[in-house]
Amino acid sequence: MKILKTNSENQDFVQLVKMLDEYLAFMDGEDHAFYDQFNKIDVLNHCVVLYEAENPVACGAIKRYDQESAELKRMFVIPEFRGKGYASKIMQTLESWAKDLGFRSMILETGIGQTDAIQMYKKTYQIIENYGPYEGVATSVCFKKTL
Repeated sequence: MKILKTNSENQDFVQLVKMLDEYLAFMDGEDHAFYDQFNKIDVLNHCVVLYEAENPVACGAIKRYDQESAELKRMFVIPEFRGKGYASKIMQTLESWAKDLGFRSMILETGIGQTDAIQMYKKTYQIIENYGPYEGVATSVCFKKTL
């Protein structure tokens, strides 16, 4: 297993995000268009791709939310590679990178239907009131972690 720090032009990252978007379109149903507007990758300069045996199997990214906080974006592990701790490794890498960039906290949003993701985030993040574009959105859950 290896983790590559890159940007959103990396083709392995682009392919994994396409798989993520297909998965989310199915999971989110009619809410997908609302969430999709906040998930464009052309604004992501800090991305990671996790490889198993030279195959890209997971990804994630961070972007600046405000002066203090980085936002965790585009977390995805190909379903058949889940349960191996890859998502946690990606989060740790991105949290460390955010800290190196001077951020003091990490925030994220996920949909209430993403029960596996919610359980993972609850291990190290605290649920917070929905922020920014997710304020008042009943199908969103937001989290924060001090770095």
